[in-house]
Parts: sequence; C-alpha cells; structure tokens
Amino acid sequence: MTGDRFHLWLRTLALLPAVLLALTALPAQAQSEPPQAQLGPRPFYLVDDLDPGPLKDRLKACEAGPFQRSSFSIAHRGAPLQFPEHTREAYMAGARMGAGIMECDVTFTRDRELVCRHDQCDLHTSTDILSRPELAKKCSVPFSPADPATGRKAQVKCCTSDLTLAEFRQLRGKMDGANENAISVVDYMKGTPGWRTDLYATTGTLMTHKESIALFKSFGVKFTPELKQPRVLMPYDGTYTQNAYAQQMIDDYKDAGIAPSQVFPQSFLLRDVLYWIKEEPAFGVQAVLLDERLGSSAEKDKDFDVQKPETWKPGMKELADAGVKILAPALPMMVTLDEKQQIVPSRFALEAKAAGLKLIGWSLERSGTLTDGGGYYYSTIKPVIRKPSDTYRLLDVLARDVGVIGVFSDWPATTTFYANCMGLK
Repeated sequence: MTGDRFHLWLRTLALLPAVLLALTALPAQAQSEPPQAQLGPRPFYLVDDLDPGPLKDRLKACEAGPFQRSSFSIAHRGAPLQFPEHTREAYMAGARMGAGIMECDVTFTRDRELVCRHDQCDLHTSTDILSRPELAKKCSVPFSPADPATGRKAQVKCCTSDLTLAEFRQLRGKMDGANENAISVVDYMKGTPGWRTDLYATTGTLMTHKESIALFKSFGVKFTPELKQPRVLMPYDGTYTQNAYAQQMIDDYKDAGIAPSQVFPQSFLLRDVLYWIKEEPAFGVQAVLLDERLGSSAEKDKDFDVQKPETWKPGMKELADAGVKILAPALPMMVTLDEKQQIVPSRFALEAKAAGLKLIGWSLERSGTLTDGGGYYYSTIKPVIRKPSDTYRLLDVLARDVGVIGVFSDWPATTTFYANCMGLK
C-alpha cells in the first residue's frame, strides 16, 4: 500500500464512527414521528363544500399534507361509515386513516369470553347470524316476519350471550341495519342505510377483545375499550358480577403488557368508572364516563337541558369530587346556538371545563348527508345544519371553543385531516 493510499485509509476509518452514528440515528428519528395517514377524498370534499371564510382558508391551506396519525382522531367502532363495525377490516381502515386511539366495545359470550360488539344483543343487525340456521336457532328471540295487515314489525333478538366463543367465531360482520318491515330473513338483513355502502362488507372478520388488543398494539395506537351494559341479568349465571366483568376487561390489558397510560376505559355506567378508580387506579385515572342524558334511547333523561344545570344529575362538581377526570358527552350536549344563530359551547360544556373535567365528543360522521339537519347528533343546532361541510363547522367549535381533547368519528380521515391542519397531536 502506498503512503497516499495508507493515509486515505486512515482518514476513512476516522470518519466511520460519525457515519455510523448518523445512519443509526435516522431510523430512531423516523420512528419517533407518527405514521403517514391515508385520507382519501372525503375530507377534501367537505372542505370544498364549506362557505368562504377563515375556516375554509385554514383547511385549504394544508391540503397538500403530509398527514400523520393524531390522538385527537378516535376511531368509533373502526370505520363503520363504510366498513362493518368492530371487524378487523374496519379497524385496519381506521388505523390507515390516522386514528390515534381505537375502540373495542366490549361484551361477553355465553362462556364469558370478551368480544367486540356495540351491543350484547345486536348480532341480528350487525352480523350474518340469521343466514346460519344452526346459530340462528340459538337466538333469544327467533325471527318472526312483519305483518303488513296489523303493522307489526319483524321481531328477532340475537345476543353474544346466546353463543359460545367458538360459535361466535363462525359469524361474519355486516353493515349494521335491518329492514323491520321484512317478511323474510333475506329481506330483513337488507337494512343498510342508503348513505352507507355494502361495497366493503364482503368479509367482516369478527374480533375478540384480546385480538383487538394485539391488533391495535401492532398499529401503535392507544386503546379505548367500552364496557357495554349487559342485556342479561347480572350476576350472569349467578356468579359473574358486574365488577368481575369490569375487572376482566382491565385484566386483558394487564396480561398483554399494555401500559395503563395507553388505555382509556369507558362506560356509560358511573359505577364502572368508580370501580376502576378505586380498584385499578392506574387505569382509572384515564377512565371515561360516557354521557347520553340528552339521548336517543332508553338512557335519555327527558328533563335534561344543556343550558340548565339544575337538570344535570349528577352535576359537574359531584362527578369531579368522585374522581372522574374525563367526561364524554354526545356531540349535541356540548353545543347550542346563540342569539345570532352561531354555534357556541353549551353551558353544560363550559361548566364541565370549569370543574376540571376533560371532554371527548361522540360521534362524528353518523348522520348521513346533513341535508336534513343532521338528526340526533346535531339536534341542539339543527336550524343551522344544511349541508355536508357543516361537519367541519361543528368540529371547529368543539376543538377551538369547547376544547375537547378528542372526537370519535365513523370516518377517522375527517378528524385526522382537521387535527393535522390545526396542529392537534
């Protein structure tokens, strides 16, 4: 080796540590940033539909992206605007659209295994159980057709507690819905709302709670399991208590080695939240109390008014004093209209913030095209809801004026886009 070549070799060796350090730093830096999100056309369609103004200008200015995952964007049941809810396919779609938190609604089978379903007794509307005679005959209420002569609707009720886990695994998810005027099982199952689609409902892989944990962990997202209210008498089979049910859900995360800081357990029942606060404080500190007192179902409080604190039972201070940290009201509970017909925070939302409660909203993109006022989820601001882009008008008030820390959506791309444009991580 000549002298010149020898000195060049020495200089190269001297540079190797710096080169290796730079190379090894690159993956670590890349991994510290959230993955890229695939948003598709919908957020941009909504922005184009907005009336001219500061909100449209702000959202248009960030259309080029790039877009990353955000914990502000919470996948409600996966992505059920177009995929069968609580299925592997819906969860994968929600993750690709940048949801930073994902939900498994938790209920149990006949053999007390936890599975992901929105309701313990919705198998007849959200799965293909009625097309499987051997399983359909196990339903709590077998199918009976509608009677047009008397106006009687079709009747059926199929619950996860009617099936063992092995039987549950035989089902496939479908778009949630039913034709209550049907005189046949085939027609009953054709109930998908016109503003959704069956285009992606050809597989619908159902999930256990443990499987959802493993899947969400692989995505690198956080978890928000909801303990669904049982539709059977508790204690189930005489021994399975509500507390045992609540504990089993938390134990699945502990067994999987998931840090409590990554989990936001939810329930509509205050007793469940208080149980977690007392018995599992590391998880209870992020427990979410869901609130549907201004509701569209049996949970509705007919006297509740978002502007009248005397109708809130329990009140905000009472909840905060009990240790509740996060409240998740339905979207219409947090907004109202002022005298100029502008969307503004409700007194309910303002008092919750004043009491130190963090707020999460549910659920965006569940109200069709919004050309009819938006239904329940826009019920307190219905007079000013007239077109699809009003989705972003509501979301902007929730984020800027109410100060929610996250919003559930049936199409997470919508909330992911907004979060990226507004710098919400």
